Amino acid sequence: MALQDPRKKFSDKDFPKQEQPWPGLQKDMDPKPDCGEESYIGHGRLEGLKMLVTGGDSAIGRAVAIAYAREGASVVINYHPKEEDDAQDVKRVIEDKGGTVFLLPGDITDEDFNYELVEYANDRLGGLDNVTLVAGYQQYHEKFEDFKTEDFTNTFETNVYPIFWTVQKALEYLQPGATITTTTSIQGYDPNPLLHDYAATKAAIVSLTKSLAKELIERGIRVNSVAPGPFWSPLQISGGQPQDKIPEFGQHSLMGRSGQPVELASTYVLLASGESSYTTGQVYGVTGGKQIN
Repeated sequence: MALQDPRKKFSDKDFPKQEQPWPGLQKDMDPKPDCGEESYIGHGRLEGLKMLVTGGDSAIGRAVAIAYAREGASVVINYHPKEEDDAQDVKRVIEDKGGTVFLLPGDITDEDFNYELVEYANDRLGGLDNVTLVAGYQQYHEKFEDFKTEDFTNTFETNVYPIFWTVQKALEYLQPGATITTTTSIQGYDPNPLLHDYAATKAAIVSLTKSLAKELIERGIRVNSVAPGPFWSPLQISGGQPQDKIPEFGQHSLMGRSGQPVELASTYVLLASGESSYTTGQVYGVTGGKQIN
């Protein structure tokens, strides 16, 4: 296989301006994010494992769910009910290649739903080997005075609280060798003032990942996190970025372009697999070059 210049692997051209109401649908984006629907090839690295992925209908979560399935895992995908069209599409993508996937829509800001989600995954899959938490909420504001208490509340209730609830319930089922993978962001290390609340949640996820790793390794469970940089997703065009930022989104990275979700998939696979058996409490930056250390 020939090597490829990473700067040119995906387009570095301007994106068309586009806007959707939250939470946004991948199927209506131009161009659609590449989540590995056609390109990701599995090698049996997760054969027989049972995985739960939140936010698995589109973008990063979708790429992770596809990769897990192509690597031989059975997957339960959670998503917001408004994202049903994207969820049904990724279900088709996974099943067309012989994968096993179950869908459960629901609002992860509801504490009780998180417990139901874990029980559903364990029951449908016949066990649980990994919980991968990707679902997130991001809305920009031009200046600090524009942020309201409800903005911080909504963002923390979506990005941070479900980690507590889901992991607490999952510990009833996870066995030694199991893994938990959270999703932080470059924003947790280099916050943009347009995203005070979002960046604060991502910093909290870093801390929570590390503290959980310290406790749960006593049960043989590893906990790690992935910190994406600027990745093309519905998050950006449904209030996550100002419209005038959309065309050049990601072009200020060292790569000169935004990332595509498929470029994150193998990192999540590594952290969920036995190949990373000596790795816990770590944050893997996939940022297009910006340092997180």
